[in-house]
Amino acid sequence: MKRRVCLPALFLLLALAGPALAHETRPAYLELREAAPGRYDVLWRTPLYEGLRLPFDLRLPEGTRPLAAPRTVDLPDWHLETWRVEAEGGLEGKKILFCGHDATTAGVVVRLIPLDGPPRTLVVPPSRDAAVLGGAPAGFVDFLCSGLRHILYGIDHLLFILGLLCLVSGWRALLATVTAFTVAHSLTLAAASFGLVTVPVAAVNAVVALSILFLGPEIVRRRRGEASLTVRWPWLAAFAFGLLHGFGFAGSLTGLGLSSRELVPALLGFNCGVEIGQLGFACLLLGLGATLARLDFHLPPWAGLVPAYVVGTAGAYLTLARTAVFWGR
Repeated sequence: MKRRVCLPALFLLLALAGPALAHETRPAYLELREAAPGRYDVLWRTPLYEGLRLPFDLRLPEGTRPLAAPRTVDLPDWHLETWRVEAEGGLEGKKILFCGHDATTAGVVVRLIPLDGPPRTLVVPPSRDAAVLGGAPAGFVDFLCSGLRHILYGIDHLLFILGLLCLVSGWRALLATVTAFTVAHSLTLAAASFGLVTVPVAAVNAVVALSILFLGPEIVRRRRGEASLTVRWPWLAAFAFGLLHGFGFAGSLTGLGLSSRELVPALLGFNCGVEIGQLGFACLLLGLGATLARLDFHLPPWAGLVPAYVVGTAGAYLTLARTAVFWGR
């Protein structure tokens, strides 16, 4: 399996690395809370990636007038702006625009909270730059797409999956490892989403990167025939680090102000999207490897170590960058 995976994995990672490292995979968040008829408190929160603000630009509906200058706050993982606006006739049914984001961002979650009536949540995907306030609320499919995008553009999670694939041989070991990772990240994703556990995002991101760095030397040990706890029981490492990755996934759902009733379909949809994405990635690598094996494509001996150095080097870079962000540098 190691021989079949390494070459297609390298090509695919090189293709994904550029866009995946370019942007964060958490959505921006806009909250419009009606404080009085026609007056709204605006909360506009955009994610930071490695300490840098992503290129989101908000344009409120025509006729909306600011009543005060925005107040800005830079948090470890968010750029936050708050202000109050006046919109004659309210914002219901009016179009709002988002500029600057592209296909590698995670879109925008919009939450409209009127004086009378339940809050309404919309998910604006990166492929769209406009939305009608008060339209059809976000559902299971919207959050499934968000989860799928999170995993496909999350280079850290893809690197970890690649590392796990290089540590296992045989379908039973592969199934046990993938299942352990799925169960673990589902548990912490649910716990963080419902507010049962709170972990600083910057710290989680740094430890997730460290988990990728950890797999690099383990792959080398397996190639050399050496034994270790991870080499013997890769499912154990998958479960332990899966708990950390679940907190990383939760960054896309926490802080959106969803009620328990709204959070259940959002959590199920997002988690299903994550599962589809990571299983699709794994199947693609295995399928490419199987195709090369059928073609009797022989790799040079050194090629077996390529995934280890790709995973280890990328993990080292991400660990240094995210640790620097964690310490405020």
